[in-house]
Amino acid sequence: MDELPSIFPFQRRLDELAAHMAEPSFYGNPRKAAEITREHQKLTQLIAEHELHAKIEREVAEAVSLAKDQTVDAGMRELAEAEMPELQNRLKALRETVLLAMIPPDPTDSRNTVMEIRAGTGGDEATLFAADLFRLYSKYADSRGWKIQPMSSSYSERGGFKEVIFLITGVDVYKQLKFESGVHRVKRVPVTEASGRIHTSTVTVAVLPEAEEVDILIDPQDLEITVARASGPGGQGVNTTDSAVQIVHKPTGLIVTCADERSQLKNKAKAMTVLRSRLLKRREDEERAKYAAVRRSQIGSGDRSERIRTYHYLQNRVTEHRIGLTLYSLPQVMEGEIDAIITGLQKADYEEKLAALTGQVYRPIHANLADED
Repeated sequence: MDELPSIFPFQRRLDELAAHMAEPSFYGNPRKAAEITREHQKLTQLIAEHELHAKIEREVAEAVSLAKDQTVDAGMRELAEAEMPELQNRLKALRETVLLAMIPPDPTDSRNTVMEIRAGTGGDEATLFAADLFRLYSKYADSRGWKIQPMSSSYSERGGFKEVIFLITGVDVYKQLKFESGVHRVKRVPVTEASGRIHTSTVTVAVLPEAEEVDILIDPQDLEITVARASGPGGQGVNTTDSAVQIVHKPTGLIVTCADERSQLKNKAKAMTVLRSRLLKRREDEERAKYAAVRRSQIGSGDRSERIRTYHYLQNRVTEHRIGLTLYSLPQVMEGEIDAIITGLQKADYEEKLAALTGQVYRPIHANLADED
């Protein structure tokens, strides 16, 4: 079995944290103290498990040596051989535990999440499917006890969404949903199609970790803020005041519009939340791009130019192209039952990070199915 990566960087970090915890002013910032304490506990456990792994490795080596030693009693050799399977199983399980603990956590995993769903190609059918995806994620959020707060929306004439932006709050929201970013494709007969011909439409989903003001500092001079009169579906007036807010971030050209609230102040606050989250995601994507040459999988890249999933209604099929996972349970998926997809994506992400940690070559699961139509 391959050796584990060196424990020394983790021991060095543990020593640094211990020095911080020994400072008289350590508890002056309770939030930071709690974070350091949690990290210290995790590293302490990791190092203990790493040491136990080394101990069991030595026991396995001794058992192998004893089983081959013809100078010892036959009963002792048999006992050593009998112990080896249990020791090797313990060693394998402990190795997985240690490697998992060595993978750096995503600091944004525990964040709330801003989701943006936009109709792509396909006209009215794309807007209707955008509404279907909004319902799917709403159902999934309900099943996990999360809360949804609408941020901004733009309706089509047929009642679908040209665009819908909403905030999801709860435990580990970004951890569960971050791999949903990308182009979602639907193949079905639209309600507007009289001849029964199958159409292909696309919807783009963006998943952004909610940014706090301390994450992204925005210079007010970089903002161009305009207000306008808000309107609802079908042109129906929401109110008679200038409550809709549009914010342009001049350095990046990002534009955010929010008109769901009757209050201009509330719309501005929501628009700033979306803007900060987009800027945070932009910064993270730039950091990831530095390592793009050594990353083979699209998992976690948030590459919105690539089709990630197909929903084929006539075949009752959902195909997750990045890992080649196919489910023949489309009605259940559209009701928010997407745990199998999310678990598969998380497993593939874990295996990729594990391969990078151990210097192995990563091969995506079911790679032969990745291009299934």
